[in-house]
Amino acid sequence: MSLRVIFMGTPDFSVPTLMEIVGQGHDVVACYSQPPRPAGRGMDLKKSPVHEAAESFGIPVFTPQSLKGAEEQEAFSALDADVAVVVAYGLLLPKPILDAPKYGCLNLHASMLPRWRGAAPINRAIMAGDTETAVQVMRMEEGLDTGPVCMSETVAIGENMTAGDLHDKLSSLGGDLMVRALAALSRGALGDQAQAAEGVSYAAKLSKQETRIDWSKPAAEVHNHIRGLSPFPGAWCEMPLGGKAERVKVLRSTLGEASGTPGSIQTGADVPVVCCGTGAVRLEQVQRAGKKPMSGAEFLRGASLSDGTVLD
Repeated sequence: MSLRVIFMGTPDFSVPTLMEIVGQGHDVVACYSQPPRPAGRGMDLKKSPVHEAAESFGIPVFTPQSLKGAEEQEAFSALDADVAVVVAYGLLLPKPILDAPKYGCLNLHASMLPRWRGAAPINRAIMAGDTETAVQVMRMEEGLDTGPVCMSETVAIGENMTAGDLHDKLSSLGGDLMVRALAALSRGALGDQAQAAEGVSYAAKLSKQETRIDWSKPAAEVHNHIRGLSPFPGAWCEMPLGGKAERVKVLRSTLGEASGTPGSIQTGADVPVVCCGTGAVRLEQVQRAGKKPMSGAEFLRGASLSDGTVLD
């Protein structure tokens, strides 16, 4: 049975779910997304990926700054939706919004709840060295990601998987999971299970202050830090290049074998190898300021780095 759906989402992660819902023949009566933001060199206003996708399907798009006002809440309720689907929307939903759709609001969340509630579950799972995560459909409550879970798909996190890799995998799986949930909802067969009281953790929003690489930490922690921040915002260090210190992002790494002063670089391998507090990491892909990503081997050929140079 086709449902009247309000879709609420903003980034690339949300788009596959919107496309799956439309593809399954549901009536998406409106889309809510974050307002256009300045972007690019000219800082022109740019619509969100969800905004652009919705417009391509001819779906009306609304971009309120807040949903706390009575006028916005009345307009939302007037859409007479069966359900709202929320995927990385970016605004808190007050109770009148949560209660407006006939069957409430379903959220797609990229973690194994109650672990990593909050803003950056994909990054935090990798940075913590988790070996598995999930994408889950949850009934929304007023609390932060506290609602009961309706459906779940577990995903293994490979030892060299980056946040970008995991993002793409969960985004694709999430679209399929949500349309399965909507199908069950339309049959009156969508159950749910309360989250466990134990094991709650919070995925705080990423900050610029935590992106610098600390080579004094064990190699495994450095590796997890690098891949958990790749490709954005990117873990970085400073290297002496062209007679000055230059910020270089490390986008991919693997664990290596070397010992020495933390931060010292060894150039005898096919890619740069940097010693850590214990162990070492291989810099498999890097990005110099203002340049495109390049392999560690390509970077090593073009950089004048002496063996034993200590990175900041």
